[in-house]
Amino acid sequence: MSERGLILVNTGNGKGKTTAALGVVLRAVGQGLKVLVLQFIKSGHGYGELKGLEALGEAVTIRSMGKGFIYYKKDEVSPEEFDRHKAAAQEGWHTLLEEVNSDKWDLIVMDEINNAIHYDLISVHDVVHMLAHKPERLHLILTGRYAKPEIIDMADTVTEMNVVKHAYEKGIKAAKGIEF
Repeated sequence: MSERGLILVNTGNGKGKTTAALGVVLRAVGQGLKVLVLQFIKSGHGYGELKGLEALGEAVTIRSMGKGFIYYKKDEVSPEEFDRHKAAAQEGWHTLLEEVNSDKWDLIVMDEINNAIHYDLISVHDVVHMLAHKPERLHLILTGRYAKPEIIDMADTVTEMNVVKHAYEKGIKAAKGIEF
């Protein structure tokens, strides 16, 4: 009998959701697993994790499918910009569905998918359906703020990151190599 794949969720308003997922990626690669990371919001420019993952070689594939952060107030985004974000997220979603069913991966990280759902770029019902019908052995990690209760209910492990204190509150800019 093959091992049952787990569903993990990293959510909350604190820093470290993607970083924690990438720690699992590192562990998975160390155990010989094949890993795919799909980024639903991030655009693939300027993030240190991209270079770090590339250094791991063929064991990890990363695809940045987003158009950059839509920020935290979708009503401040123009309809045209929202449509660009939605089209990119939908393309990422279709890529995800193909990859989930390809049987090429042991672990797939869906980075910022919770945000994409929150901003109505991807349907929570579609995600729940995919989670319910994923290949049995496939491990999945969903990151991002605003994890929906339906997804939390399906998850095997949910971790909520909460801000206790952040350097930004003191006016300290994001540090290269630490926060991006």
